[in-house]
Amino acid sequence: MNKQPFDLVPLAEGRSTVKPRKTGLTMVVDFGEPIEHVSSLLGVAGPYVDLWKIAVGSSRLYQDDYFSRKLELLDKHQARSFIGGQFLEYVFATQGWQGVKVFLAEAKRLGVSAIEVSDNCVPLSDEERTRLIKMAIDLGIEVHGEVGSKNSKQAVSELVDQANICINAGCEIVLVEAAELVLDGEVQADLVQAVQDGIDPAHLLVELTGFWIKGTTKNDVFEMMKFLVFTFGSDANIANVPSDMVMVLEGLRNGLGVVGPSERFEVRV
Repeated sequence: MNKQPFDLVPLAEGRSTVKPRKTGLTMVVDFGEPIEHVSSLLGVAGPYVDLWKIAVGSSRLYQDDYFSRKLELLDKHQARSFIGGQFLEYVFATQGWQGVKVFLAEAKRLGVSAIEVSDNCVPLSDEERTRLIKMAIDLGIEVHGEVGSKNSKQAVSELVDQANICINAGCEIVLVEAAELVLDGEVQADLVQAVQDGIDPAHLLVELTGFWIKGTTKNDVFEMMKFLVFTFGSDANIANVPSDMVMVLEGLRNGLGVVGPSERFEVRV
């Protein structure tokens, strides 16, 4: 990283600063960001962005060349792109295994870094989840697992079991659906702690709440970011970060956010 201003102020000792990172991952969620916006954002925040989710089925709505240029831009900044799992859920539910084969071949052609296998809206059996993951891996496509539902709450033990199925099938990263961890927009600390205790932190990304969850405000997103950093440290893995809050999150990771320092030094005149 190049010289930074105000370097008299130390950054958090536990914060990973070299990409590609294994911990302290920040994943941005993208519902259709223009290339110009992505380029501007990565120009200032690129060192802090590790993963970039092309959310739901939005990748179907791009022009082919525009989508390819967007992926190239992300690659340039080492922001690993992947297609959100709900798109694959839709394909599987409407076109079955043959549709999945075509979907994976298209992802491979486009050069997407990874895909996500989830069952947010379309339930999967353990066998189906494993088969989907292995089909992609066999094609040389990295897979991120996601566990949890947008429509109903599951026991933490179920989330942990599903996460371990993903990991055993070959996923390096497992995301936990935010809807499982919030109530009326507010984070449920005991549930997040139980998930963190049950899933290997080296594989775990906790999703932030967002506008798609009823009752969520932008302040709820900030409060959940703050909770995750303060509870699990500056190198917590955090997913579904809105593009306009990447620098907010990095400030929190380094004790430079609006909450101020954790301690005050004696002022000497």
